Amino acid sequence: MENPDNKTEVVLLACGSFNPITNMHLRLFELAKDYLHETGKYNVIKGIISPVGDAYKKKSLISASHRVTMAKLATESSDWVQVDDWESSQNEWLETLKVLRYHHQKLASSTPANSLQNAVPLIKPGRKRKQEANRYIPAKKYQLSPETKGVPQLKLLCGADILESFGIPNLWKLEDITEIVANHGLVCITRAGNNAQKFIYESDMLWQHKNNIHLVEEWITNDISSTKIRRALRRGQSIRYLVPDAVRAYIEKHNLYSPESEDRNTGVILAPLQKHARGCKQEQTL
Repeated sequence: MENPDNKTEVVLLACGSFNPITNMHLRLFELAKDYLHETGKYNVIKGIISPVGDAYKKKSLISASHRVTMAKLATESSDWVQVDDWESSQNEWLETLKVLRYHHQKLASSTPANSLQNAVPLIKPGRKRKQEANRYIPAKKYQLSPETKGVPQLKLLCGADILESFGIPNLWKLEDITEIVANHGLVCITRAGNNAQKFIYESDMLWQHKNNIHLVEEWITNDISSTKIRRALRRGQSIRYLVPDAVRAYIEKHNLYSPESEDRNTGVILAPLQKHARGCKQEQTL
């Protein structure tokens, strides 16, 4: 969709644990919005925070209901960033690509002359899922159809750590990464001295789609992280000004982070790795 100024409208989607959400998470949206607007090509109309579900099984991950509530409290004052709980409400962990497809479908269905039937399906058609666990499917097979090209572009907003996690064995499927960067694109917040550009250079697939990967350098550095927030809370230290005041009050009211919560899911294999292992076993039995 293009506005009267002939700028492409963009929706930014951030997926993650948000355990808890911090001021840095919110800053990612502002940094990305400023960057895209300064290109003169884009108009960012919405930001979406999508907390991962409990089935992700990440160590220290507290209940999705608390994480979603904190994210909503953190964005109460924003006129363009909102929280969506669809991903977090699913019984099973969902790949980031499926979350992108879902939100693309929502955008398509809310645009005149488009409907859900024109959008890319959440589950690829064809043979049973277990038979396609690791089969490479070129992104061009799932190019957005002409009927949906009028909707705003949906881009995945992330930090450099997410980009570099593409290289962790079995964490992402190659066909998923290809479809994400080819059909949607990334807006990646980096820091001075970061190797994000080198990581893209060393990947033939990412290099092929480098024009769809926007690297945004964070000049006013901020080292806030959810891990450090949880550590401070376990030690009884203040987190004021590191998270929104409403989030801090909610954490204190519900006593959310403790040594016990930090041990949650300890020894449990991360959901993507579990799924990969199951896929390998199923392939061996075929």
